[in-house]
Amino acid sequence: MEEIEKNGYNLNISRYVSTSEDEVQIDMKEVNGRLNSINERIKDNTDKHNEFLRELGLPPV
Repeated sequence: MEEIEKNGYNLNISRYVSTSEDEVQIDMKEVNGRLNSINERIKDNTDKHNEFLRELGLPPV
């Protein structure tokens, strides 16, 4: 009741209860590692794909 009186009897909920949500923390080191892994897999599979294309006499991508 003291807090309500101190706030001029303002009963606005946001004055007494936080409605904000915590921000999600992103581990950039982990994200970078995952992206590097994905890029490496893309490169490996592109190389395999190009090998098949060469066997068929087609230009690589």
